[in-house]
Amino acid sequence: MFNDRNDAANKLSAALNQYKGKNPLVLAIPRGAVPMARIIADELNGDFDVVLVRKLRAPYQPELAIGSIDESGWAYIAPHAPSTGADQRYIDSEKHAQMETIRARRKQYTPIRPPLDPHGRIVIVIDDGLATGATMISALHGLREKKPAKLICAVPVSPPDTLNRIEKLADEVVCLLSPEYFQAVGQFYRNFDQVEDDEVTDLLRHSGGLK
Repeated sequence: MFNDRNDAANKLSAALNQYKGKNPLVLAIPRGAVPMARIIADELNGDFDVVLVRKLRAPYQPELAIGSIDESGWAYIAPHAPSTGADQRYIDSEKHAQMETIRARRKQYTPIRPPLDPHGRIVIVIDDGLATGATMISALHGLREKKPAKLICAVPVSPPDTLNRIEKLADEVVCLLSPEYFQAVGQFYRNFDQVEDDEVTDLLRHSGGLK
């Protein structure tokens, strides 16, 4: 159990200490992981930015992921997607809607610069926890295409079966808790308040994300 995202970030920083001073690029999956990634980047003396991916939502069940899409438009579709009633027409529509959100967030979050380049760098991707792992799959896939020197997934908590999928996509996975009984990421935090867009924008504006 973590007190809040700051507590989880401090514990992850300790687990990632071997990368301190190696100028890692710490990338957050918005929005929940953004304050965490800022703390971790500061602790490791690295750069901080966001990697923009979006969950593809199941029909009539917006909290259930049937896949994800990254900023390039590449999409991961989970094997269980058809069982939720998501046919190809629905998936195409959902992909379009989430790409619109990604474009809007890029304009809002980093309006005066391009994303920091991961090429040749140690890249650490942060989320506040994994459930299906769908958004992390898209994030890692997109970043791998940009040829980082090392690609690391770092999260406070994840179910074991999700970790098994993620381990195939990253050079290293750092996960503090991997309980068999898992319902939702929020159950492992005493305080799991929502992170708003304004906070994300403010953190990026006043951080190493603008180096």
